[in-house]
Amino acid sequence: MYNYTIKYSCVNTYENPVFESFWQYIVTPQNNSTQELSSGVFSVSNDAVIEKSINGYNFETARIHTKKPFESLTFEAVFKLTKTKDNPLKIDPKYKIEDGYKALKELDFQVDYEAFLNTTELTTLPKEQVSLFDFDTSKSILDNLKRLNNWVHKYIVFKAGETTTETLLETVIEKKKGLSPDFTHLLCAIARVNKIPARYVSGYLHQGDGLLGDSQMCAWVEVLVPNLGWIGLDPVNNLLTDHNYIKVAHGRDYKDCEPLKQLLFSYGEKTSKCVVEVTYEQ
Repeated sequence: MYNYTIKYSCVNTYENPVFESFWQYIVTPQNNSTQELSSGVFSVSNDAVIEKSINGYNFETARIHTKKPFESLTFEAVFKLTKTKDNPLKIDPKYKIEDGYKALKELDFQVDYEAFLNTTELTTLPKEQVSLFDFDTSKSILDNLKRLNNWVHKYIVFKAGETTTETLLETVIEKKKGLSPDFTHLLCAIARVNKIPARYVSGYLHQGDGLLGDSQMCAWVEVLVPNLGWIGLDPVNNLLTDHNYIKVAHGRDYKDCEPLKQLLFSYGEKTSKCVVEVTYEQ
């Protein structure tokens, strides 16, 4: 069992006064079968008021509405949670490889997971790249997904400054460089082309183990494997997710899980610096 303390801070500065603003943060770790949130403390400068609400995917959001002019605003959140080790995958030996592929074609399955089977703007492969990675149906769905995780890991070089959170896969495939959202969008796209539900996940990484992407909020993928359920894949580090991964939210792509959305009434240059600190005791 691991006791985590997570500190998320974001400092925003502006060239000219901001007269009114609306903010939405999705940074609160969720409660699920492997993690339990014990506390969450929010603070914001300029006497702004923080309101909590639940979004359409049932994840907590922190909303801020400022009405007084300001040139700088600091937001900070500190969370404490307990994380347990994920249960090992239990594969039914009686469940045959062909049973998995048959389940993907069932109408009830396709209807139940439609939201994570359909492509979005950020998870659409160029027409000429639809067969970028082919599944081998002689292997199990899980084995193919592990192969895909390894393939994406090798296909893209982890490098900042090459893409933005709005970069389409056409550019990612051309550059073969990017950050965790790019790895995640590519894996989601290929999984969905192969009729496997895939969702974009945002969260925090256990710092100190040398995992790429642990200095900011990062992203990974959850794929639905018949007979096993949702399985976490991290193509950046070529791993199956475990107790090192602290989940905040999931959605169809980055836009559903964006840590910060803001609407400002101002003009001129602006800068934003967000920092994540994750510490733990076992």
